[in-house]
Amino acid sequence: FFFAFVFSLRLPAQMQEFVTNLLLGGVSGVFAKTLCAPLERVKIILQTQHVSSQISEANKYKGILDAFRRIPSEQGMQAFWRGNATNCARYFPTQAMNFAFKERYQKLFVRPKEEVGFARNFLGYLAAGGAAGATSLLVAYPLDFSYTRLAADVGSGEKRQFTGLVDCLKKIHAADGVRGLYRGFAPSVMGIVVYRAGYFAYDPLKKMVFGEQKRTYASLPLFLGLAMAVDITAAMMAYPFDTVRRRMMMQSGKPLEERIYNSSLHCATTILKDEGPKGMYKGAGMNNVRAIASAMVLVVYDELKQAFATKK
Repeated sequence: FFFAFVFSLRLPAQMQEFVTNLLLGGVSGVFAKTLCAPLERVKIILQTQHVSSQISEANKYKGILDAFRRIPSEQGMQAFWRGNATNCARYFPTQAMNFAFKERYQKLFVRPKEEVGFARNFLGYLAAGGAAGATSLLVAYPLDFSYTRLAADVGSGEKRQFTGLVDCLKKIHAADGVRGLYRGFAPSVMGIVVYRAGYFAYDPLKKMVFGEQKRTYASLPLFLGLAMAVDITAAMMAYPFDTVRRRMMMQSGKPLEERIYNSSLHCATTILKDEGPKGMYKGAGMNNVRAIASAMVLVVYDELKQAFATKK
């Protein structure tokens, strides 16, 4: 319906392309996030439990399997999707804008390989992906922040920290102002640039590996495999930034004397000192599983875009 509506508006070709990219990216992104919500929530809990006021030292989750065992019994099965509505609300503009702005940034940064060579062409794609991610992050960060706090909330019933998105935004804003809703923004920007730059390397790598070969149902697993490899590599490169930003998010709303970290840099050095390098990668194993969904987003978006281009 939405796509038919967009085409019926008779918008200028460039604007119609922009809106179509926005909708296609959002639809595929929401589907993937809802599918993998339990994996994402477990990852966030493992990342942040070290600074959570709700989890005592004796009650910490021992790992992925322990989290999957305890969450249903302590919080209910539906708790695996805690914060998912906020994540979808966040993910739609974030992912959709990433894809939409990627096209625009590609026109700005990317030059044909025949003119500038493979290296500069590839760097252009990396710059376009990173710039698209940073631009969309600025708009959607309060939603991203709220999702982290809702997912990290391990209380049940009256023991929950926040009842939902609006309650979270109100409480944090009352305690810390707008600044509290943007805590962890600096490492988020660094991480998203690294991740998106690698994530959107899928386009040039796809052309390098498969050339102009048309996709068939038989070749889809190959495209999916390439997308998974790209996503896992990009996610592991950016994961330390993700850990630091989520730890910083957990400090918003707390009194100054209860805060562990003075800054993002202090957070990173403290994690390395107290927990070692592995502290930066807590919950990272879930990323490899979650890569299936992220890869599906890339491939499904590609397929939808190709289908609509054919119809037009």
